Amino acid sequence: MELKIGLVKGDGIGPEIVDCAVKVLNKALDNSGHYAVYEELCAGGTAIDKYDVPLPAVTVEKALKCDSILLGAVGGPKWDTLPGHLRPERALLGLRKELGLYANIRPVKLFPALKDRCLLKDAAKIDIVIVRELTGGIYFGQRGRNQTEYGIEAYDTETYNEMEIERIGRVAFEYAMKRRKKVTSIDKANVLESSRLWREVMHNLSKQYPLVEYNDMLVDNAAMQLIRNPEQFDVIVASNMFGDILSDEASQLTGSIGMLPSASLGNTKRGLYEPIHGSAPDIAGKNLANPIATILSVSMMLSYSFDLDVIAKKIDTAVEKTLRNRYLTKDIGGDLTTDQITEKILEYL
Repeated sequence: MELKIGLVKGDGIGPEIVDCAVKVLNKALDNSGHYAVYEELCAGGTAIDKYDVPLPAVTVEKALKCDSILLGAVGGPKWDTLPGHLRPERALLGLRKELGLYANIRPVKLFPALKDRCLLKDAAKIDIVIVRELTGGIYFGQRGRNQTEYGIEAYDTETYNEMEIERIGRVAFEYAMKRRKKVTSIDKANVLESSRLWREVMHNLSKQYPLVEYNDMLVDNAAMQLIRNPEQFDVIVASNMFGDILSDEASQLTGSIGMLPSASLGNTKRGLYEPIHGSAPDIAGKNLANPIATILSVSMMLSYSFDLDVIAKKIDTAVEKTLRNRYLTKDIGGDLTTDQITEKILEYL
C-alpha cells in the first residue's frame, strides 16, 4: 500500500524533528509491503516569508490530496509582531478547518524509564488521553478591537453549538469504551454560558454510554487535580482553549513536553499528526531537539489513518527500549543529540 504523506516541516526545530520521524517511518515500513511517498507543504513562518501568508492556497490544495499530514512546528519571534490573521499559528487553525479535523487526541503517558523526570514525587502509572475540540470555541469566534474612552478594547468570543459539543463528546466516549471506561468533561459552567450548554449536551450524551463512568470538572479544579492525582483520569474531553492549556500542563507529568504526540482527526481516515510542543527557536539548528514526540506521532498516524497497528507497535517498542536503556536527550536528563537518539531508535527497529 502506498502512503501519501504531506510534510509540513515548518519553523524552528520543525525540519529537524520531521526529518528524524521520516527516517523512522521509512525504516518501520521496510519489508512490510507498504511504502511512503512524501509531498512537502509550506506553512507557518516559512510560508509568510515566501508567500506573505501563513497558509497559501496551494498548500491546502496539496494537503487535500494527501492521505495524512505530518507537521513539525510553526512560529517564532521573527513573526511575533505581525497582526493576528498573519501569524504563523493561523496556518494550524486553517489546516484543521480546511481538512475538517475537529478532534485532537493527545495521549499523556509516563514511560517507566522517565519516572524520575516526572515532577510528582509519588507518580505511579499515568496514562491519560485528552480529547480536545479543535474547530470551535474562542479560537474561532468573533474577535476585534474597539476604541473606547479608556483606550483600545479587545475581545474574543467563545461559541459552541450542540452539534460541535456532541461530536467531540462522542469521540471521547468511544475512546473510553476501548480503555478504562471513564470520561471527565472539563468546563467552567459556574461562570460561562457556553460551558453550561457544553455540560447539558455532555450529560445527555453520557446516557447513551451506560458502561462509562462520567463526571464533570471545572477547569480550575482540573488543573489542580492533574498535579494532585493524575491517576484518577482516563479520558478527558475539553473545549479548544481548555484542552490546549491542560494538555500542555499534563505534558510535564511525562518528564518533558518533547514526549507528547498528537493526532487531529475528523470524519475520514485523513489526519494531521504533530508533537504538541512549539518550534523552540532557541535550539533550532543545534541538534538538541527531542524528536520522540514527532516519532510517536508517526506511530499514531500508522494506527489511526492506515490501520497498521503492528508496525506502529514496533515504533512504540523501539522508543520504549531506547528510553529504558537510558539513551536520552538533554530535556529528559541525558546528553544525546537529536540525530543520536534517532539512530538508537532506528537500531532497535
